[in-house]
Amino acid sequence: MKKFIDNIFLNAKVQAFPVMTHPGIEALGYTVHEAVTNGQIHYEAIQYLADHYDTVACSSIMDLTVEAEAFGAEVNLPDNEIPTVTGRLVDGAESVEALMVPSLDMGRIPQYLLANKLAAENIKHKPVFSGCIGPFSLAGRLYDMSEIMVGIYIEPEVILELLQKCTRFLINYCKALKATGTAGVIMAEPAAGLLSYDDCLAFSTIFVKEIVDAVQDDSFTVILHNCGNTGQCTQAMVLSGARALHFGNAIDMKDVLEECPADVMVLGNLDPVGIFKQGTPDSVKIAVEKLLEDTAGYRNFVISSGCDLPPYVPEANIKAFLQAVNE
Repeated sequence: MKKFIDNIFLNAKVQAFPVMTHPGIEALGYTVHEAVTNGQIHYEAIQYLADHYDTVACSSIMDLTVEAEAFGAEVNLPDNEIPTVTGRLVDGAESVEALMVPSLDMGRIPQYLLANKLAAENIKHKPVFSGCIGPFSLAGRLYDMSEIMVGIYIEPEVILELLQKCTRFLINYCKALKATGTAGVIMAEPAAGLLSYDDCLAFSTIFVKEIVDAVQDDSFTVILHNCGNTGQCTQAMVLSGARALHFGNAIDMKDVLEECPADVMVLGNLDPVGIFKQGTPDSVKIAVEKLLEDTAGYRNFVISSGCDLPPYVPEANIKAFLQAVNE
């Protein structure tokens, strides 16, 4: 993977890596519910996209509920919408102290490991990236996002204990994902974008770095995704040690590239809803051209969606994106 990223830096052609799985699910006639509960179907969607689109890499579903479900959180799994966590699992010092770090056979974790294993074994012409949630975003789903934003000020020791447990689980999960043979993991930490720089360091970066240090090496890369960052967290993301950083559409990519080291791969950041889902092929092409003009000269830039593409993105818009990049 280190060599793969170095080659991207040396290549004069801009590479495209939109984060997407739902278009593959839909093309094969499956529901979201089927894909997020069945590892074989999940894999087939990844394989379809790897075969049908000229992207530099492919990825598994960005599902921000599977780890929370393993801890015991209730999850709503609609047929054709993204899963969501419902309710609150822990609500104070006593419940956090009693919370057990789950094994990797809980909930849908085995199905996600199966999907990644099948993808890594069968997709040989481009890297496959696994997906996982980040520690602060996981803690927020267990504690409730509104409550954790208050909790970091009124009971920080409780939140730090919860984060330690989340991090222990994520290290175990990422090691298992690495063992499937995938090239790396896209770690989605959007909730950290709600924090100030100092709070991001204290309640996200320190724990992300612990995971990065445990799993990242020359064969396995962590891509840290934070679509909530509006600029205040960029340096905190750099300090995580992740070899690649992925940004959402709430930020100016030229500003990001000026802040990030030249040896860190930087990905982003076309609006997955406003451009990919609601746009037209012509408006997609215009958006691609503008972003590539703004980022010209940065060899460490890979053009991508600002987040995972949602369900029902028109196929014509994805093709227009890739065609515009190639042109």
